[in-house]
Amino acid sequence: MRRLVGETTLRPRQLILPMFVAEGLDAPRPISSMPGVVQHTRDTLRKAAVDAVNAGVGGLMLFGIPATRDAEGSGAVDEKGILNVALRDLRHELGDATVLMADTCLDEFTDHGHCGVLDADGGVDNDATLRIYAQMAIAQVEAGAHVLGPSGMMDGQIGVIRRALDEVGHKDAAILAYAAKYASAFYGPFREAVDSQLKGDRKTYQQDPGNAREALREIELDLAEGADMIMVKPALSYLDVIKAAADISPVPVAAYNISGEYAMVEAAAANGWLDRERTVLEVLTSIRRAGADMILTYWAAEAAAWLD
Repeated sequence: MRRLVGETTLRPRQLILPMFVAEGLDAPRPISSMPGVVQHTRDTLRKAAVDAVNAGVGGLMLFGIPATRDAEGSGAVDEKGILNVALRDLRHELGDATVLMADTCLDEFTDHGHCGVLDADGGVDNDATLRIYAQMAIAQVEAGAHVLGPSGMMDGQIGVIRRALDEVGHKDAAILAYAAKYASAFYGPFREAVDSQLKGDRKTYQQDPGNAREALREIELDLAEGADMIMVKPALSYLDVIKAAADISPVPVAAYNISGEYAMVEAAAANGWLDRERTVLEVLTSIRRAGADMILTYWAAEAAAWLD
């Protein structure tokens, strides 16, 4: 009876697994603040990706951690850079068995940790960054990505990437726009996961946690520029924004159940304060109930196995 009248479904196909691959590793490197999550080698990445796809996840989102960085994040556009090499690995291994997504942002590749290049005063240069995003997007599609995830919150990024892809014939590549990405305290464990070089914060280009109407304006701008899907990040503290986005969006809505949200549940479960499986599924169901069509979550493969 409960199954018959249930209002919200949670299925493996709605889950996307974020994965980290680091250059120069001989073995996976655990991420201390995210128990169970690792920086992969190229070989372990392939195996873990196959396992996740076999579990039924809907997609994989790949982040690369280079051995060296510079002010322009040049490793992001290098065809031999770790992210592009790993995309080719996964596309060769998986073909079209899943949706392969790439983080289209410079923060993992810059020696200052910002999502774009800096101007003479130390601020992020929006337009100079867009030119690099266009190159990065093309490199990622040519490496095998089906979907690009511009996460830098630069003004105009979706339109610039869409035009760049169309001009070189990649009209079928899709764009998942991080349309509402907040300057959140919950990103802390992710900074460890990508060995972030950031000092300070990203409040000048990410959104104020108190602003909801601003998120809707950002979403409308990204839709007008050609976004195929939109993202709200983080998820749990912004369920109201997910709901508002779902109410106005003509395209699928994603939400990112981020590292800090993951770490809180894992810590409480490890202390015996929460039932881990029930809590994880309740968290993911709440994000779906708010209106997300798909969820990026570090629990994707495990939750998919529970739901199968």
